[in-house]
Amino acid sequence: MANIGFIGLGIMGKPMAGNLIKNGHSVSLYSRSGIPKGLIEQGGKPCFSAKQVAQKADIIITMLPDTPDVEKVLFGEDGVAQGLSRGKIVMDMSSISPVETKKFASDINRLYCYYVDAPVSGGDTGAKDATLTIMVGAEEKIFIQIKPILELMGEKITLIGDNGAGQICKIANQIIVALTIEAVGEALLLVSKADVDQNKVRQALMSGFASSRVLEVHGERMINRAFEPGFRVELHQKDLNIALSNAHALGINLPNTTATLELLNTCAAQGDAKLDSSVIIRSLEKLVRLNAPKT
Repeated sequence: MANIGFIGLGIMGKPMAGNLIKNGHSVSLYSRSGIPKGLIEQGGKPCFSAKQVAQKADIIITMLPDTPDVEKVLFGEDGVAQGLSRGKIVMDMSSISPVETKKFASDINRLYCYYVDAPVSGGDTGAKDATLTIMVGAEEKIFIQIKPILELMGEKITLIGDNGAGQICKIANQIIVALTIEAVGEALLLVSKADVDQNKVRQALMSGFASSRVLEVHGERMINRAFEPGFRVELHQKDLNIALSNAHALGINLPNTTATLELLNTCAAQGDAKLDSSVIIRSLEKLVRLNAPKT
C-alpha cells in the first residue's frame, strides 16, 4: 500500500482519486472547492492544505485546471513544496505549459525530490473507468516506480521522455482532438443541411476509415445536443493557447489550430465556456446562418 496525496478533485480528479482508494491505497485529499463526501466515505483522508497532503504522502498527485493553479498549489502559501521531505515524488497530471513544467521540475528537484508530468487523455469517462491514456515525462527509474500507481488510473501509459515531454505529447493530443471535433461538427452540419439522417451517417462512418473516438463520443453528443461537460470549452481553449504559444516559440505556424481556437472562442463568447467541446457545432451553425445568402 502506497501513501498517496491527491490535490484537485474536480470532474477528472475525483474519479481518479476514487480508483486509487478503491485499490487499497492510503490517499490524503485536498481541494480548494472542498473534498467530495463520497471520497471520504470510501476511505479517503481529508486534509486542510496542500502542505499537509505533502507531509502525509510519499507521492503527491495534482490534477488542476491550468498552469497558474499548479504553480499556486506547489509553491504558494501552505503549498506542496512547504511540506516536502527528501525523496518524495510530485506528479502533476494536469495539462499545462511544458515550459513552466520544466521550471517546476527544477524547483522541486532543488528540494531533493522528484517531479513527474503525467497529463492524461480520455475525458471523464476514462477517469471513471480507469482507462485513461497517460503521457509521462520523468526519469526512467521514477517512471518504473510510479507505473503501478498509474495503471490504477489508466490503460495506455507511455514514458515519453524527460520532464516536459509528457506535456508536449498532451499538446499534440489536444490539437488532434480539437481539430477532429471541429471536423466532425462540419461533417454533421453538412449532413443535417442535406436532410440526411445524422445517426445513420454516423453509424456508417464508424465502420469506415473516418472512424474515431471523437466521432463516436462527440458525434453522438452533437446529434443529441447533449453538451454537459466531459471536457469543457474553456479547458480546450487553454490547451490550444498553450499549443500556439509553444508553436510561436519554436517558430512555426499551426493554421488550423488557430482557426479551431477561434471557433472555441466564439463558443465562450456565446456563454458556452463551461459546456463540452462538442458544442463547437453551435458556432459552426451560427456561421452558416451569418453567411446564408439574403433572400
